[in-house]
Amino acid sequence: MKLPEEFVNKMQVLMGEEFNSYLESYKKPRFYGLRVNTLKISVDEFLKISPFHLEPVPWTTDGFYYREGDNPGRHPYYYAGLYYIQEPSAMLPGAVIGVRPGDRVLDLCAAPGGKSVQMAAQMKGQGLLVSNDINAERVKALVKNIELCGVRNAVVLNDSPDKLAKNFEGFFDKIMVDAPCSGEGMFRKDEDAVKSWEKFKCEKCSCMQWDILQQVDKMLKPGGVILYSTCTFSPEEDEIMIERFMDQHPGGYELLEIPKTGGIEGGRREWSAGKYDFSKAARLWPHKLNGEGHFAAVIRKLEHGTNGDNDINSPALQRDGSWEKAYPVNSFEDLGNFNRELAEFINNSTTLSLKGYVFQKGNNFYHLPQACPDLSGLKVAKFGWYLGENSPKGFVPSHSLAVSMKSEEMKRKINFGASDRETNSYLKGETLIDSGEKGYTGICVDGYTLGWAKQTGDMLKNLYPKGWRKMA
Repeated sequence: MKLPEEFVNKMQVLMGEEFNSYLESYKKPRFYGLRVNTLKISVDEFLKISPFHLEPVPWTTDGFYYREGDNPGRHPYYYAGLYYIQEPSAMLPGAVIGVRPGDRVLDLCAAPGGKSVQMAAQMKGQGLLVSNDINAERVKALVKNIELCGVRNAVVLNDSPDKLAKNFEGFFDKIMVDAPCSGEGMFRKDEDAVKSWEKFKCEKCSCMQWDILQQVDKMLKPGGVILYSTCTFSPEEDEIMIERFMDQHPGGYELLEIPKTGGIEGGRREWSAGKYDFSKAARLWPHKLNGEGHFAAVIRKLEHGTNGDNDINSPALQRDGSWEKAYPVNSFEDLGNFNRELAEFINNSTTLSLKGYVFQKGNNFYHLPQACPDLSGLKVAKFGWYLGENSPKGFVPSHSLAVSMKSEEMKRKINFGASDRETNSYLKGETLIDSGEKGYTGICVDGYTLGWAKQTGDMLKNLYPKGWRKMA
């Protein structure tokens, strides 16, 4: 691999005696990882059924290395959302931010969604996750991954941080800033990152990072936590960026310790002005551990911060009137009072208990476990858990509903094995021959949901989304 000369010269100065060892890491193969999605399956249960060669990633309890030839992206378990394929070093930020059930969490630069679904698993369906990305094309992948992983409590936005700050002042407990960066830590994994480095050097990226951080403080509660991460080695984008942010808020933030396991080292205090103890931060070096280059810092906003707690005591109802109904639900009777067709489907076809808030826009229905701030003026790509829509022929359940359910929550389902011909046929969008009672039927693989089919009597009409289908 030919590295940019300017980059090599800079790293030689920064690394000193370590430089040759660091440079040798580019001659070694990259590492591959997947993270078990504990919203759908426990780590222990996944290890019992996994067909892959797995070794634990030391800095997270749900991450594993796999061999290149395992090809987990083609396996039916991938389509069931049992795991997320993720570079091992990139698993660290979500593992150390400290998300808990009931938290209000923002993933500000979220696409394609790895850190969002990791934090969602820790939230266990409670609280509110807001996942945002400014790139409209990348947001499509973000929405798909959130749905595939069965996340029920997420709102996906496609807007700039300054616009979000107007709607979410003092709202969040945790904010993930996986900042756009020069990508130096990904050179071994992706040669395109080497090519793009000339266009997106640290000077340009540090300007974008600073603009993003200007909005983050406004949205964070006192006592809340920011996880700032990059996949670059550049001090200007890492230690110096955090130092600059903390200098802007004197006495308002403190660095928290990130555990140093599996070869992780602290940040380099000598690469900044030396005002803060960056040994508490984390640097992942490709010559010292099994992963790519990464930087992470956790900073906590002290309790005397200026932003108050933005408590939302009423359902999310956009002030522009585009949401026709927002209704608190604590029982099946409440759901029936909200909409009879929706309630009948939930009661007749599932064992779900939809507590929280249900929403209606047009003929479409959504659910969130807690209220959400006003979203007026923001581009909403996904609002909560999309349940389905009313049509002239009755209620039509969404794919999002199916893939977010456990098989035991479906009253009518058909289960196939991972190696069964029918499983592959279903994922390719083909009609299945099987007789049964007419109506919507869940399709499962080894007891884990894949989606819906509609039983017509002698066959199952395939309802697996066209854009999600297996190509071969």
